[in-house]
Amino acid sequence: MLTPEEWTAVALSLRVAFWATFWSLPAALAVALVLARTSFPGKGLLDGLVYLPLVLPKVVVGYLLLVMLGARGLIGQYLDAWFGIRLIFTTAGATVAAAVVSFPLTVNAIRLALEAVDRGLETAARTLGAGRLDVFLTITLPLMLPGILSGALLAIASALGEFGATITFVSNVEGQTRTIPLAIYSATHMPDGDAMALRLTVVSIVLAFGALLLANLADRRIRRLVGRA
Repeated sequence: MLTPEEWTAVALSLRVAFWATFWSLPAALAVALVLARTSFPGKGLLDGLVYLPLVLPKVVVGYLLLVMLGARGLIGQYLDAWFGIRLIFTTAGATVAAAVVSFPLTVNAIRLALEAVDRGLETAARTLGAGRLDVFLTITLPLMLPGILSGALLAIASALGEFGATITFVSNVEGQTRTIPLAIYSATHMPDGDAMALRLTVVSIVLAFGALLLANLADRRIRRLVGRA
C-alpha cells in the first residue's frame, strides 16, 4: 500500500505526463508535417534542432531550460515581469521539461506514419475535386492515427520516466516537481527508503506495461477502422 507521499508523486507524474503530451502533440503534428511534406532552405537545421533533446544529456536539456526559462533566464525574466509566470520550482515547469524531452519521440512517430501514407490516395482525392483540407481530414489524418497514437503514448511514457531535465530545471520539490523518478531518487538517499523505492518502482513498471497494452489495443482498433488491418 502506498503512503500519501507516494500517492502524491504518482498523481503528479500522471498529471505532468498528461499535460506535457496534451500541449506538445499539436506542435509535434505541425512539425512532422513540415519535415515530411516540405522542402526549404535550412530544413536540415530544423531537423537537427527538433531531435537535439533526444541525444543531449538530459541534465544539459534541463540547464538550457534554466538558462532560457528560469526566473532570470533570457525568456523567463519577461514571462515573470509581463505575465507573472514563474516556471522554476513549479509543476508547470516540470511539465515543460517533460514536454521538451518527449517532443522528438512524438515528432518521429508521427513523421514516420505520415511518410507511410500512400500519396496516390491523396492525389486521387484531389483529382476528384477535394480540397487540401478535405484530403487531410478524410484521408491523411485517419491513416496517420496509429502514428499519432504511438507518438502520444511515447510522450506519456517518456514524461513518466523523465528525471534529469526535471531535477536540473525545477529541482525536487515535494508536491510540485517530485514525480515518481525523483521520489525514487529521494528514497534511495533516505535511511529507510528502500521499501518506498521498491513500491514506486513497481508502480512505474505497472504504468509502463499498461501503456504498452493500451497502445497495442488502440493501434489494432484504429487500423481496423481505417482498413489497414
